[in-house]
Amino acid sequence: MTAPPTAPDVPEVTDVVVIGAGQAGLSAAYHLRRRGAVPAAAPPSGTGEAPRTFVVLDAEDGPGGAWRHRWRSLRMATVNGIYDLPGLEQPGVDPEAASVDVLPAYFADYEDELGLAVVRPVRVRRVERTADGTGLLVRWEAGGRSGTVAARAIVNATGTWTKPFWPYYPGQESFRGRQLHTADYVRAEDLAGARVAVVGGGISGVQLLDEISHVARTFWFTRREPVWREDFGPDDGSRAVAMVDERVREGLPPQSVVSVTGLIRTPSLHAAAERGVLERRPMFTRIVPDGVVTVDGDVLPVDVIFWNTGFRAALDHLRPLHLREPGGGVRMDATQVAGEPRVHLVGYGPSASTVGANRAGREAVARILRFLAAEDERLPAPSRGARAADGHRRSVEDLTAR
Repeated sequence: MTAPPTAPDVPEVTDVVVIGAGQAGLSAAYHLRRRGAVPAAAPPSGTGEAPRTFVVLDAEDGPGGAWRHRWRSLRMATVNGIYDLPGLEQPGVDPEAASVDVLPAYFADYEDELGLAVVRPVRVRRVERTADGTGLLVRWEAGGRSGTVAARAIVNATGTWTKPFWPYYPGQESFRGRQLHTADYVRAEDLAGARVAVVGGGISGVQLLDEISHVARTFWFTRREPVWREDFGPDDGSRAVAMVDERVREGLPPQSVVSVTGLIRTPSLHAAAERGVLERRPMFTRIVPDGVVTVDGDVLPVDVIFWNTGFRAALDHLRPLHLREPGGGVRMDATQVAGEPRVHLVGYGPSASTVGANRAGREAVARILRFLAAEDERLPAPSRGARAADGHRRSVEDLTAR
């Protein structure tokens, strides 16, 4: 495994910036390399026309994306299906191995094997259109430094893990116990002996409810009655993806997977049901210092409120582009933001799964390269590099003047 550089070397100009190095971002980088693009830091080879260039910027300290932060009890046998990254199969692993160990190591090997030259840790703070509107300006920070990259297009692959959703309930600030989110969870033993209100009807919520129930007394709350399924076939998956795709094409926020697919009764969840763990309660109406108030008006004493309430797309850095629709989402045409061929979102909406992320990376790259080729035909001079450099210079001057 290659150690992350202490002083990231971010280029000033490139054709494509990939933001994020999780499954979707690495898929996009793979397809860029496969179609002839090279990392911006790589020296050009030969004397022919210079290849297109790209850079992958990742905010993490090392490879693995959100898998670096999963709880240790999430084993390879229980994690939802993880598809191979394109071009390199996962090695055979012990089903009982922790995903937090296996998957970051696999991602690290993948980056090294394919020479993707991921630059980290670099946090993208802001993406703007260039002064003349012919490109994008990506502003970043890393280790006390900051800079800009002028790009002709971006592939945004920032996922959701960094933006946990915390709903508000009256009295929440008065609670004297502990509140945590799925993103904060480490192990069940930290909650041993406590009375825990587990909130949320998603996959993670029921898995962690089952896990915590072995060491604590749990109470399960959801807004809606869960829909259980005994299996989930390919046709079900296709219908679920189509429903999510329809929403993002209309500019609406993507729904959670479970809202479309329902919950699958695994053997462990069958056992949890037999133990009485999956007795769902309607959401409490408010929070008091020592517990929650149920729909019947009774106070249920609890020590911990565990919010398994999902995540939202981490798109705040794209706010200057004004991509959101009145409905709250981003209107999409496959991976492309509708009406903005320079901006593609992968791992968003219907591609928010490992197999979907792989396909989205390929689709985004194909469309970006077609767009850049068409743009080059319309504007044959100056060269791509000179045009991008000039756009970067004028954009920096424009920002400085504000």
